[in-house]
Amino acid sequence: MRRTLVIILLALITLPLSITGASVALPGIRADLDAGLAATQWVVNSYNACFAAFLVFAGSLTDVLGRRRVFAWGVALFCASGVAGAAATDILLLDLVRAVGGVGAAAATTGGTSILAATFHGQARARAFGLLGAALGAGLALGPTAGGLLVEWLGWRAVFAVPAAISALALALVPALPAMRGARGRGVDRAGAALFTSALLMLIFALDEGPAMGFGSPIIVGSFAAALVLAAAFVVVERRVAFPMIETGLVADRRFLAFSVAAGALMGILVPLVVYLPSYLISVVGLQPAQAGLWLLMLTVPSVVLPPAGAALARRRPVATVAGCVAVSGSGALLLATIGPDSTLMTLLAPFALVGIGVGLSNGVLDGLAIASLPPERAGAASGLFNTARLTSETVALAAVGAMLAALSGGSMEGVAFTSALRAVCLALAALAAVATVCVLAMARGTHHHGYAEQ
Repeated sequence: MRRTLVIILLALITLPLSITGASVALPGIRADLDAGLAATQWVVNSYNACFAAFLVFAGSLTDVLGRRRVFAWGVALFCASGVAGAAATDILLLDLVRAVGGVGAAAATTGGTSILAATFHGQARARAFGLLGAALGAGLALGPTAGGLLVEWLGWRAVFAVPAAISALALALVPALPAMRGARGRGVDRAGAALFTSALLMLIFALDEGPAMGFGSPIIVGSFAAALVLAAAFVVVERRVAFPMIETGLVADRRFLAFSVAAGALMGILVPLVVYLPSYLISVVGLQPAQAGLWLLMLTVPSVVLPPAGAALARRRPVATVAGCVAVSGSGALLLATIGPDSTLMTLLAPFALVGIGVGLSNGVLDGLAIASLPPERAGAASGLFNTARLTSETVALAAVGAMLAALSGGSMEGVAFTSALRAVCLALAALAAVATVCVLAMARGTHHHGYAEQ
């Protein structure tokens, strides 16, 4: 059992690192491959979009094809994507292989977590998933630092090659995992998967390409409209198929919905900052990639060290704790609206720390609160929907922030224009946090949970 846990953790820790670690490499990629801004943003967005879009579909495949098989294929795709990305000499090819890596990450995540769920029970399962959460948090938090050091020492290609090497090691150990067959008679929601994936990718395309093409252009307007129609069709299909990807009825629970909104808002604040701040610190403030990664530790380390404190607070006042976390992160984003080319380590300490504290106190806590808000027999469906909502919110926020930065900086993301654009983005993120805080309090307060109501 311990060997199973080590193999799963080894494979999955590279997945969030591939999001935040690649962010430090973007300036180097853009210069080396002579790429435009929108094409460079797809290096992160294509991976994140496919990760989110295929997460629940990959979960359905684990029920049909078997947990170990889906996990192995996911790790293999992620590994191949990293190797191809490290060798890429064209930005379009790099964007495409990153999309493949996102699909692999989705399969590896769902396959790996389902293996843990089937292998461990009781307190052992809680410990296993606690370690998994810590590993994923560490991958997200240390990604910019590790990526900065790799770029400084070995060049941007190492950001893709090193995770590929780690995943190759995990893939070699897959035969040591327990064989787990798929369930007979279980179907795959192909129509739902196609609609959900298409809707999300159309939305990301419109946001990413909008600044270059113009948000009023027929292609961009049509893409937004298509995303809306596909999303509506997805909801209709999910209510009618025998084995839906997502149980849409779960969103009727106000408490579950409140915690999902909080998770989406927190990741929608943290991840865009982690992705785009390195570019600002490198191109405007003048830091080296390794320095930029080290500075971002102020933003990301709290997400690793504070979850136990957040759990203790949430046991007493869960709704107030969650709403407070969102508000604290929002206040950090608001302070970041004063960022400038003369920013120093000390001037950024408070805003970075506030964003990180809000996320850190809620890390892992939100998952448990959301799933516990529903009956135990719906825990699996609740977990799938919650993670999909969080990752989808993160993906859309990342694309939206990229679109704002590109549009407000005139497509350059350099100099004074980049500073003004980043300040506007920080104000928008603070407004998002304020709205989310009000929504959490309005939806969750007074709702019942296992026989009690929080006032």
